Amino acid sequence: MVSGRISRKSLLSRPVKSIDLEESGSIVGLVDSFRSASIQARNIGKAAEVYENMLADPDRPTVILGLSGALIAAGLRKVIRDLIDRGLVDVLVSTGAVLYQDLYQARGFKHYVGSPFADDAVLRDLSIDRIYDTYVDELKFEETDRYIAKVVGEMGPGIYSSREVMHELSSRLKDEQSILYTAYRRGIPVFSPALNDSSIGIGLTLLHFRELGRKESFALDSIKDNYELVEIILKSKKTGVIYIGGGTPKNWINDAEVMAGYAFDTEIKGHSYALQLTTDVPHWGGLSGSTLEEARSWGKIQKKATTATAYVEASVSLPLLAGYVMGKKLDTGRKRLTFRWKRDGALELS
Repeated sequence: MVSGRISRKSLLSRPVKSIDLEESGSIVGLVDSFRSASIQARNIGKAAEVYENMLADPDRPTVILGLSGALIAAGLRKVIRDLIDRGLVDVLVSTGAVLYQDLYQARGFKHYVGSPFADDAVLRDLSIDRIYDTYVDELKFEETDRYIAKVVGEMGPGIYSSREVMHELSSRLKDEQSILYTAYRRGIPVFSPALNDSSIGIGLTLLHFRELGRKESFALDSIKDNYELVEIILKSKKTGVIYIGGGTPKNWINDAEVMAGYAFDTEIKGHSYALQLTTDVPHWGGLSGSTLEEARSWGKIQKKATTATAYVEASVSLPLLAGYVMGKKLDTGRKRLTFRWKRDGALELS
C-alpha cells in the first residue's frame, strides 16, 4: 500500500531492538544500542552520532560547548574537565555559576550530599546554602568572592572581556581536576556572557566598590565578549555546538552567527552541527526549551545541519555522551586549535 510517496513497507522496515545489557558491555556499547531503541534512549543515541560526526568532519569544525544548570553540584566536574583535556571541546561558554563552583572546589572547598527536604531556615542559621539536594559552605563562598575581587583587582585598570577575567582567575589555580585550570593549561578560551549573574559577579561588585572614586578602574565589557566570539566564528571553517541545558550560553552562541553575518553584511553561515541535552520543553516558548529546528529560521543553525536533542537531565545524559566519545577514542589524531589573542580582542586561529 502506498500513500503519496510513503509506503507501508518502508514505514515498517526498521524494528525496534531491545537493549541487551549482556551484549552492550560498556558505555559505548550501551549508547550504540540506544540508536535502535525508542523515546529518549534513541535521542541520546542520535546525539552521540552527531557528536561523532562533528569530531570526524575533515573540515575540522570548532566545537563550542555551552553549559548551564547545577552541573558541578551534580557531580559532572570531571566529565567536563576530561572533555576539555582530551581536545573534544575547543571553546567553553558557561554561566558564571558553573565556573564559580569549579573555582570554589579548585580552592579546596567541597559540595556535600544534602536533602531537598531540609529545613532551609535552619540551613540559613548555619551558613549552609542548598542547591536542590546538595549543600555548600556559605562562609567559603564569601571567602571565594573576596578572593575573586583580589585577583581581578591585580589585573589593573582597564576594559576586559569575560574571557580575560576567566583566564586570569584560571592561571592562579593548581587543581588538575579543575575545569578552569585544564582549559587554561590547554589554551581553551572560556567565556561567561552573563558573568554578573553569579557569585563571580558578586566578587566583581566588591572590587567595584573598592575602586569607586578612582580615575581608572577595572571594567567588564560584555560587548568585547561578542567581538571575541564573532572572531572565533569568522575564523572557523565550520562550527559545531553542544548545549547542556539552555539559558544565556545557548542563546549567545547562536546569536554569534547572526552577529558575524551582520558585521560583514554577508549571509549568516549558521552552525553545521548542533546537539542539546535539556529538560526544558519548547511549548512554553522560552529559549532554553526552543528546538534546534526553530534556530534554523534565524539562520543560527544551518538549514542542512546535523542536529539532535535529548530531553534527559544532564547528570544522566552528559556522562553517557562523554563516555561514548571518550570510549571510542574520538580525540585520537584530532588537531588542537591554537588561539592567539591580541589586546583588542582580535584573534589569530590556527
